[in-house]
Amino acid sequence: MNIGGTPRGPGTAGAGRGAARAIAAVTLTAALSGAGTLVTTTEAARATTTAATTTARAALVIANRAAPQAGTPAQRATTTAPRTAATSPPATPTAPATTPTAPATTASPPVTPTGPPATPTATTTGGAPLAEVAPTAPADAGSVDCRRVKCVALTFDDGPGPYTKALLRTLAAYDARATFFVVGQNVKAYPGIVRRAHAAGHEIGNHSWSHPDLSRLPAASIRSQLARTDRAVEAATGVRPALVRPPYGAFDASVRRQAKRPLVLWSVDTLDWRYRNSARVARKAIKSVRPGSVILFHDIHPTTVRAIPKVLRTLSKRGYRFVTVSQLFGGRPPRLVYSRG
Repeated sequence: MNIGGTPRGPGTAGAGRGAARAIAAVTLTAALSGAGTLVTTTEAARATTTAATTTARAALVIANRAAPQAGTPAQRATTTAPRTAATSPPATPTAPATTPTAPATTASPPVTPTGPPATPTATTTGGAPLAEVAPTAPADAGSVDCRRVKCVALTFDDGPGPYTKALLRTLAAYDARATFFVVGQNVKAYPGIVRRAHAAGHEIGNHSWSHPDLSRLPAASIRSQLARTDRAVEAATGVRPALVRPPYGAFDASVRRQAKRPLVLWSVDTLDWRYRNSARVARKAIKSVRPGSVILFHDIHPTTVRAIPKVLRTLSKRGYRFVTVSQLFGGRPPRLVYSRG
């Protein structure tokens, strides 16, 4: 299926041309008014004195010279809206996918998914020691308008886990918001961490109960996986998740029908589940980011949590704001969130 990208905001180039025309019009009117003549028709223009015509032409030259300045480098660098891809399918991981486990039916220990993501089955659109942390991010990430500034959504899958507390401290130091796509079994094991993340302004999304490939399950099992996680998150935070990220990014029409809410994939995969190297994870995120990116991390890995301070520090210096997925889209994410970055 072909899924359209998210709407784009107005471009700065068009705004610059409009500003230039406005400057020319105001200057021309001022010049003609100073000569005592208001030009409203062609006949009237011919009747204008030679002095007024000369003054008007000089004003137009000044306005034309000023027009290119309407689109300054700073304005051109401003992001107007998150970008999503058109109809290209997401990139296929180089390693083979793992075989999903069956949905849990009895109490079991917290899940720790490993192995590479599976290839999505439908065409899409589009975490330690914290001594080095130095807050540099803007004061209130919750009020950021991503149509006007550069925004990025950091997303963390498969938690919560034993390293999530350290991650929350790092995010707080930069006043950064993130989205946590949690596994229901782990929410049951660490409800206090989920509650703390929600209270800090982070978004909590549904990542299934036991991390199976939902596209291989019957509709009733898909509903069970999502509903059990919804109940666990709501018990911890009082809020039902508004977003779903299907495990491995795998989904089909049945998954979309049972989810009944936006499915969120990613535009940048740091491959932190494969490369347990903090420097490499940070480098991948920093190199690949664009305004409107949705970056995939896993807070169940300590190497990932240790990479986040460098990501936040570097991108903050480049003018990025760290927001939740819903904030990235002004509170109204599309039915399918994915861009190829």
